[in-house]
Amino acid sequence: MLRKWQSITLWKRVLIGLALGALVGLSAHYLGGEAAINFVTNWIYPFGEAFVRLIKMLILPLIFTTLVVGVIAMGDPKRLGSLGFKTIALYLGTTFFAVFLGLISGTIFKPGEGVDLSNVDPALRADLAKTATQETPTISESLLAIIPENPVAAMAGSDLIPVIFFAIIIGIGIISVGEKGKPLADFFDSAERVVMKITLFVMELAPFGVFALISWVMADVGLGIITAMGKLALALYLACFVHIVVVYGGILVRTVLKLPLVRFFYGVVDAQGVAFSTSSSSATLPVTISCAKDNLGVDDSIAGSVLPLGATINMDGTAIYLGIIALFAAQALGIDLSLMDYVLVAITVTLTSIGTASVPSASLFLAFAVLGVFGVSLEQYTLIIAFIFPFDRLLDMMRTVTNVTGDIAVACTVAKWEDQLDEDVFRAEPVH
Repeated sequence: MLRKWQSITLWKRVLIGLALGALVGLSAHYLGGEAAINFVTNWIYPFGEAFVRLIKMLILPLIFTTLVVGVIAMGDPKRLGSLGFKTIALYLGTTFFAVFLGLISGTIFKPGEGVDLSNVDPALRADLAKTATQETPTISESLLAIIPENPVAAMAGSDLIPVIFFAIIIGIGIISVGEKGKPLADFFDSAERVVMKITLFVMELAPFGVFALISWVMADVGLGIITAMGKLALALYLACFVHIVVVYGGILVRTVLKLPLVRFFYGVVDAQGVAFSTSSSSATLPVTISCAKDNLGVDDSIAGSVLPLGATINMDGTAIYLGIIALFAAQALGIDLSLMDYVLVAITVTLTSIGTASVPSASLFLAFAVLGVFGVSLEQYTLIIAFIFPFDRLLDMMRTVTNVTGDIAVACTVAKWEDQLDEDVFRAEPVH
């Protein structure tokens, strides 16, 4: 029985877990009453949380070792600068399209029209207001935060950007000392292989973790709020779908790379399944790297540098979402936006989405900066966000799928430009 289960490709097993979890959760919500919902929350959900923790346990070791090994594999520090420029330029370019799609989708579907904000939970509104008023760091503070005063403390605090900076510096240092750095290079290479193998073990638990997480979501919110928020969900899901197919698939994979779309999407489906269930680009990173390398032929040096960076700065799903939320708020509050308002929203969304924490629902708390562009007050902001918040997990799932797909598409593109993409592997049957 176990061998038969393992013979099914991972994404199919994740899909089975997703379907069964939705069935159990909806049954608990509509048929089982409060006792059944409590059972799902207390006895099933912890297994999902345990799965997410197992993945998060691997994030920092994986990012650190893969980045160091990736930098070492380049062999030339100058190449790292060229690679970084191409990567960031691609991420910014796709974010521009994402903002554009979000604003178009929000304009077409008008998700905020007719929204009644009178039933928002006052307690939740107060909590969100407190979060929104926390001070935003200045540009100089943000720049200084990139350099860790204490790398160990940065790792302990899961502060990814300083960890990424430190890993790149270590890799450059190993390259610079030449032959004397080889023992340390071998150590990191061995460590990266060990972490990747542990990751594969953990990913075998993905279907069960997905089952537990989806059971909890559906038991908690049911389908009622989906009906109430249908237009917002439709606007987001459709915009994300178009972005994935047209921008990542049509522009990057088909036009720039001249490679088959079907193979690309079949190669990334495992990462998409995990992203949908965990709602975290960082938590999905281990399987994202595995898909890029094993299914699509991206070289270790590219996968180890571009993908961890993407999990931190590539937030196209967030950009789409923030654009839609801006129009949702304007429509719900009866604010007419001028052309300049749209331009300012687009610029603010682009800047705000970069570096969004890659954890569930983080983008909701960045919306205050975007809504402030056209005069939304703190009280109005908290009304809007408190209305959306209970439903945000299901929206966040699709945002994360978009982000992760973009990470892999950019990695493939950079690998092709650097002549580090094995097209035979890309065109072959994916490894699961």
